Amino acid sequence: MQIARVVGTVVATQKNAKLEGAKLLLVQPLDPGGAAKGPTVLAIDSVDAGIGDRVLLVQDGKAAIQALGRGVAAVDAAVVGVIDAVEMGA
Repeated sequence: MQIARVVGTVVATQKNAKLEGAKLLLVQPLDPGGAAKGPTVLAIDSVDAGIGDRVLLVQDGKAAIQALGRGVAAVDAAVVGVIDAVEMGA
């Protein structure tokens, strides 16, 4: 799991039937300091996140599929939580 920020949405009129009604988000993974880390990722939203939200992102296919509860749909990444706060020790 990693921290990311929602930077956009994607609309797809044609997709796998198991993904009907699913919201697609573009998310930017972040490093612990909040700076962008790596490429933007397309993820399925399971928590009703919106643009600008900091979120928890899973990029393991099996974990993403389980988080969504959508059977065996082809899913590589999912947003599984909206972050309220991050605290780091000294």
